[in-house]
Amino acid sequence: METSEKPAVRCSKCDREMDHYNTFLSPTNEESVVCWQCLAREEKGFNAKRDFHRTARTGVIGR
Repeated sequence: METSEKPAVRCSKCDREMDHYNTFLSPTNEESVVCWQCLAREEKGFNAKRDFHRTARTGVIGR
């Protein structure tokens, strides 16, 4: 398995210099670099319903 060595780049969201990142191309041909941590933060809870909440936190334990 070959690993491609990418140079460290600053994330466009959190402004940290990261080795693990994704490069996105916008419709206007602008590149934006997003690190894996910011991408994971965006995608967290993506499949959850908008009204999702944990009732156990309010004291109701469903069984």
